[in-house]
Amino acid sequence: MKFLNILSSKEKGMAKQNVNTKLKRWRSVYYFIFILGALALLLSVAAMFKFLSFKSFLGTESLYSNLNPEVPNENQNKVMMVTVELVIQKIEEELNKLREAKQDPSSSQTVFQQGAFLADILGLLESAASSHQHSEGNNKQNGSFTIHHPLVSKKKQSDEPADYFLREEIRKYVRIKPNRLGKQNFMGANASFTSIGHTCFAMKEELEEYMDYDVGEICNDDWKLAQKLMVHGCDPLPRRRCFSRAPKLYSQPFPINESLWKLPDDRNVRWSQYRCKNFACLASNTTRKGFFKCADCFNLTNHEMPRWVSLEADSNYTADFLISEILGIKPEEIRIGLDYSVGTGTFAARMREFNVTIVSATINFGAPFNEMIALRGLVPLYLTINQRLPFFDNTLDLIHTTRFLDGWIDFVLLEFILYDWDRVLRPGGLLWIDSFFCLKEDLYDYLKAFKMLRYKKHKWVVVPKLDKDDQEMFFSAVLEKPPRPFR
Repeated sequence: MKFLNILSSKEKGMAKQNVNTKLKRWRSVYYFIFILGALALLLSVAAMFKFLSFKSFLGTESLYSNLNPEVPNENQNKVMMVTVELVIQKIEEELNKLREAKQDPSSSQTVFQQGAFLADILGLLESAASSHQHSEGNNKQNGSFTIHHPLVSKKKQSDEPADYFLREEIRKYVRIKPNRLGKQNFMGANASFTSIGHTCFAMKEELEEYMDYDVGEICNDDWKLAQKLMVHGCDPLPRRRCFSRAPKLYSQPFPINESLWKLPDDRNVRWSQYRCKNFACLASNTTRKGFFKCADCFNLTNHEMPRWVSLEADSNYTADFLISEILGIKPEEIRIGLDYSVGTGTFAARMREFNVTIVSATINFGAPFNEMIALRGLVPLYLTINQRLPFFDNTLDLIHTTRFLDGWIDFVLLEFILYDWDRVLRPGGLLWIDSFFCLKEDLYDYLKAFKMLRYKKHKWVVVPKLDKDDQEMFFSAVLEKPPRPFR
């Protein structure tokens, strides 16, 4: 009997524990329903008094464009602000409870979805409240009660670009972060100022998709979305608080004496976003699945190895110069440099044999160029054409570019890039333009852009592109940056 009593008491305890667990889950659901009801009430009142416009949720027009300026009602606005503050307070309380529930391994996926949804709603309400408080005083001084979104207001721009976005992670990243001690740091700043590219505002939906993740979890496999943002001017991208995805089985790279001229292990690359699924496919190039300007650059043995050491290696490279020739212009002076091209790092590999360190700047156009460069034991720099070079003034001995800045580029953009190259080249440094091609009718204008640098000419060659019936031209040159007097 005692045994049965003990057993029954245990069963009762387990049943009670199960009931408590179910009650906790239902309680979180009830809280969620309450928040949704409060939000619905808020939106209903807003629609009734025409305080908020539906277009404000799209972030494209003023937040409160439907407010009637002829019949101002301050009491109405105060009631609305109090309601907003109450809803914000309730959502914050619910988020705190959800964060505690998130630590419980028995929590369901619904809890995570509720937290993400409430965080977005909280960000929207905080944005509306802060914009209203910030704009109300300025508008009252002018006798107008129309409140505008900070980014479209013609009278005064907001100091907070974060107000434009709804995703809370973007808002947290963009906001100014004051120093904890309230004093200036050793760099003379009293806060940290994180930035994003200006086109990020035009690509709001893509950026918010990129920043849609769970903090501390694995990031989505969205590097292609990130590169799309970068190429279109949303560069730099915001940092993220999630772990980047890695290959499922990463093998040890080859030793440096093998890696320079050997295809890497396929397991060291995430192939999900590429048409080719291994290096052999890219090297054979039978299906033309890589980037057309670098169609054969994964063929290390037959195509890449002879480059810059033999001019007869490929008839398409008729305007190339030999590395030995260029280094002979400045014996023992060329030590570090940048290769600004689309490729697999072959130029850096060849220069390494001459004891010159080259950083290869490129992005992944249809193939894992950055991974390939790194697996060869070289240094990749993931950089778009839109971004200022991350080097200090007068620091590089050499800048080399091939088959990247061609006749498609705008003349003004080319000038900005050339002046940036001039900035990082030291006096006496070399600019190696390797096989720049353009239409014959545009050749004069492009040559004029290079001549405006007023560099010393060591080599200068213009030849026709053989497969285009003299309609396209190749241009190659080696130019030396002159010393300029300090002023």
